Amino acid sequence: MLNIGHIITTLTAAFFVVASYVILFNKFLPLSGIYALDVLAQDTHYKYFTLFIIPMGAYFVIANWVGWQYYQNS
Repeated sequence: MLNIGHIITTLTAAFFVVASYVILFNKFLPLSGIYALDVLAQDTHYKYFTLFIIPMGAYFVIANWVGWQYYQNS
């Protein structure tokens, strides 16, 4: 039976594979034929924004939570 940990691990691995293709491997491999991946692979600027918005969003959520904990416990 799958639990939330398995789902998070699977989604993280899938994100890593997609991000690796878009940023690194697209220079050496032909286009995949998947429209969303091809658009990101051919882009030179916004592909980084699209892929880094998830970890940066997580960073800001964690930073805000820590700040809120400092505020509540002071």
